Amino acid sequence: MADKLKLALAALLVVAGLTGFYALASKPMALRVLAVVGGVAAAALVAWFTAPGRQFVAFARESVAEAKRVVWPTRKEAMQTTGVVFVFVVLMALFIFVVDASLGAILRMLMERGS
Repeated sequence: MADKLKLALAALLVVAGLTGFYALASKPMALRVLAVVGGVAAAALVAWFTAPGRQFVAFARESVAEAKRVVWPTRKEAMQTTGVVFVFVVLMALFIFVVDASLGAILRMLMERGS
């Protein structure tokens, strides 16, 4: 129950930040944005101390660790793969154009024959 109350408080803090943005309509934009950022930051701080918040932080840490283990392609490999993708896209576009033009010609021929 405590987690639900903390999450509700976090939602209220976000709403308070957004309300501050519109309530400070006559103030400088930096102050208005600061109200939103402050509300979201306070909400994140409150949400951090809930069970779902701790699970999210653990998930984020594991995601960062997993991303560090990924073997990224070299620049040369990335450029070659990109080239292959572009060539494939051009070939598929040409294929679809030929099929479309052929079907259009066949349809026109059938329409002329029928009239």
